[in-house]
Amino acid sequence: MTTTIGSFDYVIVGAGTAGCLLANRLSANPDNRVLLLEAGGKDTYPWIHVPVGYLYTMNNPRTDWMFKTEAEPGLNGRALDYPRGKVLGGCSSINGMIYMRGQARDYDQWRQQGNPGWGWDDILPFFKASENHVEGESEFHGADGEWRVEHPRVRWDILDAFREAAVQHGIPKVDDFNTGTNEGVGYFQVNQRNGIRWSTAKAFLRPALNRPNLTLITHAHATGIELEGKRVRALTFERDRTPQRAQIDGELILAAGAVASPVILQQSGIGPTAVLVEHGIVIQHGLEGVGENLQDHLQVRLAFKVSGIGTLNERTHSLFEKAKMAADFAFRRRGPLTMAPSQLGCFARSDPSRETPNLQYHIQPLTTEKLGDPLHEFPGFTASVCNLRPESRGHIRLRSTDPYAKPLIRPNYLGDSADRRVAADAVKLTREIVKRPALAKFSPEEFKPGPHIDGDEELARAAGDIAATIFHPVGTCKMGPESDASAVVDARLRVHGIAGLRVVDASVMPTITSGNTNSPTLMIAEKAAAMLAEDRN
Repeated sequence: MTTTIGSFDYVIVGAGTAGCLLANRLSANPDNRVLLLEAGGKDTYPWIHVPVGYLYTMNNPRTDWMFKTEAEPGLNGRALDYPRGKVLGGCSSINGMIYMRGQARDYDQWRQQGNPGWGWDDILPFFKASENHVEGESEFHGADGEWRVEHPRVRWDILDAFREAAVQHGIPKVDDFNTGTNEGVGYFQVNQRNGIRWSTAKAFLRPALNRPNLTLITHAHATGIELEGKRVRALTFERDRTPQRAQIDGELILAAGAVASPVILQQSGIGPTAVLVEHGIVIQHGLEGVGENLQDHLQVRLAFKVSGIGTLNERTHSLFEKAKMAADFAFRRRGPLTMAPSQLGCFARSDPSRETPNLQYHIQPLTTEKLGDPLHEFPGFTASVCNLRPESRGHIRLRSTDPYAKPLIRPNYLGDSADRRVAADAVKLTREIVKRPALAKFSPEEFKPGPHIDGDEELARAAGDIAATIFHPVGTCKMGPESDASAVVDARLRVHGIAGLRVVDASVMPTITSGNTNSPTLMIAEKAAAMLAEDRN
């Protein structure tokens, strides 16, 4: 028997990056009755808060949905782990903590695709509104918000050497990637406070939890959307497998992410007709774009041995060094335990014809076979490089009518010949940077993919063997005008054809941003909160 728990003005599905901010902003009005549902649990796991703890939160069922892609032809038949946060704070509780907005060009193109109000000049105030930048208020940064942005609290000689080598190759040195153009090489800014991860649960949700008009329910798994004609009336969910129902007097907001939001819609009979028919789901509203247009950043991980310079590799194999690192963190909140997965970034062009940088590097003072494996015993560094604007498009679909079944995820990595060409060019550019004097003096020796691999097709195939996701899925509930048959939501993030239903997360991006996607998702939520307030008034 399903129990109705009450009526709400706003029901938010997902207490992740977008959901935590929305809960804060919407409940700031005491007249709003707000319900926030999270399928995961509370963020009490200690490794969430230690920055290097991402190694223990990804691929951990306590904090991660444990998704996997299907076998990908472009990756030569490999399937990839696909981490998504299943905990308060969502991906902001398990991700790499890099604060990155992307390029002004990204948002201007959103506007040009029929989404008024989403150009760079339109959205910059929303980035600034939630930002609390360590250097204070400026033309491009805010200081009065909750989303803390700081500089990294660790440095490595090998990263300084890579930075200088990139400059020697002609890539400019920059101090801030977040001014609308991110071309250059420099250190990432991070979402940390004094060396501790700063998640959206800490920044936005905790300060709001004592409000009497905000209800948070964890371990609540959404199972379906109830419609009355073409208007949302309720959301069904299960808590500890017990069916419950929340009545909606205002709006339902899906903030479950680019994987889960389209699946919830499909389970509810809102989606591509053929997919719904295949699973025997009654079609409530045909919407062909739901789950389509999947885009992600695929990184090619080049790895090099070096000599004559220290890296994290050898330090992790010494008990004395590990004790020093632990003490540095415990007493000073500094050192390797404060590390994001990458400290040094570089934005460059795979060929000179590109209007703006189309490559992003994440440079790490370490090497490993794959994320979570022990580091190698020899000194080394990794230069991971991704195509910022992939042409390949994939999809996400429900696997069965069981709401607990893992979704079918097909990113279609390297499925487009243009992406294979960019992957090959990225490897070539990396090799050219590494040859420069600043790095050459440390005798870098490439062992992934290996110097013997050459030629565009051979390099593209090798990229398929060693590439991995940077965990930036977007686009599966694409924003666009109703005239666009592939669009799911309009420029106010309302689902086309359904009243009282919005999607507010990374799935609404029509095209992927040129960089890490967490803070752009937060901006989307900040702008959505303002639109919701306008529409209520």
